[in-house]
Amino acid sequence: MAATLSLPNNHSLPSLLSPKTPSSQAPPSSLLIPRSLHSQFHGIRLSTPTSLPLASSSSAKSCIFAKVNKGRVPPSFTLKNQDGKPVSLSKFKGKPVVVYFYPADETPGCTKQACAFRDSYEKFKKAGAEVVGISGDDPSSHQAFAKKYRLPFTLLSDEGNKVRKEWGVPADLFGALPGRQTYVLDKNGVVQLIYNNQFQPEKHINETLKLLQSL
Repeated sequence: MAATLSLPNNHSLPSLLSPKTPSSQAPPSSLLIPRSLHSQFHGIRLSTPTSLPLASSSSAKSCIFAKVNKGRVPPSFTLKNQDGKPVSLSKFKGKPVVVYFYPADETPGCTKQACAFRDSYEKFKKAGAEVVGISGDDPSSHQAFAKKYRLPFTLLSDEGNKVRKEWGVPADLFGALPGRQTYVLDKNGVVQLIYNNQFQPEKHINETLKLLQSL
């Protein structure tokens, strides 16, 4: 007896054998970042899912190669502190200074890093060093942040990220997340250490203290 094949209603053999074509497909040149990654990335603020273009090869290079190198004097700057007063890098000439760039006030990783600098602040003072934090937040945001967490050091407002760009601080997450990078300058204003670690913010304190104690 010949075998028979029973097909479901409203289906023909060609339709069953044809591969399904997805009705919608995300373009290959975009990256979707859900809200749930807010705490994971220690500094990114996203209220809704956001589609971000992947960096081109030329922009990727700009994220990798910093303009400030060890053994060089970085570009000077004058920025407003948490009290709205202008502060220049040259003010710290004659003593070591730790300049750390961070993504934003009140984000998990940045709060953890700021509090770690606070808790070790006496050690930095003992080494004769100043600590300066820089982000794109405005002075009022810095003031609230410093007051809430009792931060004893200077926070500077780099609105528009001009200084960040001049120093060549590399971004993370295909350029979506401002980089977390720390510089240690000696008393002559020469860079002796560049340390980058986005996801382990407390390590910045250990590395900078280690270097300062050897100067």
